[in-house]
Amino acid sequence: MDSKSALSRLNSALAEQRLSPSAAANIRAWLIEPRYAEYAPQVAEHIAAEKWKELDDVFWTVIPFGTGGRRGRMYPIGCNAINERTIGESAQGLAEYVREQVQSPKSKVQGSRSKVQGQEDMESPPEMTLDFGPQTLDSLACAIAYDTRHNSRLFAELCASIMVANGFRVYFLDGYRSTPELSFLVRHKQSDCGIMVTASHNPPSDNAVKFYWSSGGQVVPPHDQAIVERVMNVTEIKRVDFSQAVADGRIVFCTKEIDQAFIQNVVAQGSRGPRNLKILYSPLHGVGEFAAVPALWADGFRDIEIYAPHRKPDGNFPHVPGNISNPENPDVFDKLISRAMPAGADLILATDPDCDRMGCAAPISKIRKFAWGVFNGNQLSALLTDYVCASRKKAGTLTPDHFVVTTLVTTPLVRRIATSYGVRTLDNVHVGFKWIAQQIDAAGADKFLFGTEESHGFLVGQYVRDKDGAAACMLMGELAAEVKPAGKTLLERLESLYWQAGYHAERQISIFMTGSAGMARMQTLMKAFRGLPPQSLAGLGVKQIRDYLHLATTTPGGGTQPLDAPRSDMVILDLAQEGHYVAVRPSGTEPKVKFYLFTFVAPELLQDLDDARREMDERLSRMEAELRDYVGTAC
Repeated sequence: MDSKSALSRLNSALAEQRLSPSAAANIRAWLIEPRYAEYAPQVAEHIAAEKWKELDDVFWTVIPFGTGGRRGRMYPIGCNAINERTIGESAQGLAEYVREQVQSPKSKVQGSRSKVQGQEDMESPPEMTLDFGPQTLDSLACAIAYDTRHNSRLFAELCASIMVANGFRVYFLDGYRSTPELSFLVRHKQSDCGIMVTASHNPPSDNAVKFYWSSGGQVVPPHDQAIVERVMNVTEIKRVDFSQAVADGRIVFCTKEIDQAFIQNVVAQGSRGPRNLKILYSPLHGVGEFAAVPALWADGFRDIEIYAPHRKPDGNFPHVPGNISNPENPDVFDKLISRAMPAGADLILATDPDCDRMGCAAPISKIRKFAWGVFNGNQLSALLTDYVCASRKKAGTLTPDHFVVTTLVTTPLVRRIATSYGVRTLDNVHVGFKWIAQQIDAAGADKFLFGTEESHGFLVGQYVRDKDGAAACMLMGELAAEVKPAGKTLLERLESLYWQAGYHAERQISIFMTGSAGMARMQTLMKAFRGLPPQSLAGLGVKQIRDYLHLATTTPGGGTQPLDAPRSDMVILDLAQEGHYVAVRPSGTEPKVKFYLFTFVAPELLQDLDDARREMDERLSRMEAELRDYVGTAC
């Protein structure tokens, strides 16, 4: 079908309401604009075959720049899909923006570079801080890495060839590597930017690019929106041949060097102590064997079994529930626990495909040998916050100037633990680890202690500016090895924190709203929560509404006060009882609305943990049911 016939058929489909108006407009552009010429035949083929649903799905909007870059379902055509065009224009837009920034030189933020040492120096490698001076156009550099997903290598090579064509030298990790190692590479090579090809724990159908600034952190304002503007206006995507760029030194493979330096810096964040622990580890078909396992080994753990069914790098994620490699999902651990018990393991650790998140399961009783439990992200945040603070206090290096960073939707138990050690907590922070990374530099990286978020993201140390599953695995191994000689379990350690700071119970639920109709539903729902929210949840009245988009706090039947907070599309309903609230926000990476439910029993009211656990679980279930009913009527 030629373009003229395709346009005629497209207009008919629009008139028959088989396509949304926005999809039709974007399809028309891909048929007639020169920048999309190579894709026009595929678009015409879809029109000839009347694949209207597919066309509407991949053209109804332009794939957004969300929490972790541009992420979505892969499809060979479409502005709302991940394909060579959308990846290519993303890299081109990044290159153009960084070049513009360099033409008006500014000092780069501080970063760390560690001296590469031999294996014998692994326990305490030195780290020095450097001030990076203004860059020039002939010294532009970009770091690139990729994970095990379908087309990740293809997209990584594409990005590299585009960056080189725009005057950058590319430092390339030639093999599956983790997202935090990419962040480390940016800092170690003093690069101007970085690109990580990964969709984290999304389904096998998805992929993405994450953009990193010279700090090693994901791009944040004003850079993110400025990059988006360049991406949306890309007309020409410059490219060179990848193999030729490798041959002439414009693409530099540096995997071995960076692997060694990265692991040394991870291990430098650990603490001395026992290592008598048997660990069952799963990379969930991702890159973790190249990050978490070397870190555990270098930290002194020798009894590590890699779970065989999850070991092979595979973008289909064939042996995990629903083919979703997400350590946040307790079901991921069912088969791991079945293996751990007969193997005599003390601890199960798992990381997501790009190894920036960590999940954990462990025995919950020393008496009942076969009773295991899976920890959620808030519980792990509490355990690791306490472990890092306690370790630094024991080493005599903890001061009141040190600080912990967490997000608005992470358990308040983190703050209460940090306060008990006399350190500061920065928790008025957006959802997403890039905001935690931003706070590290803003508040003074030399006093940064620990960063954590409820979605299983953890960071200790200054070597990267993103969450690190390898370091999190190492810390959990150290903690489990510490409690083992005392005959204690990790659950008992957690319960001691509850007795100290109060019982905290949280729950997260997600409601998917896909496509253009789903986006409209999400907008309607968020408007309803701002204007006419539920009056009560689980018998507790809503005492105030915190609107983070309009930065206002409203009291039902009362007035409105300014809200001192970062701006984001989120609403928090504070309930009438202390520590009870609900946060609502659209996901930045998937077509869904996320709800975060919080409950609390103050330590002075805590008499029996089992009773508190049952009562709060029932309350959370009531809150969830009432929220689901509200969503059903509101949109």
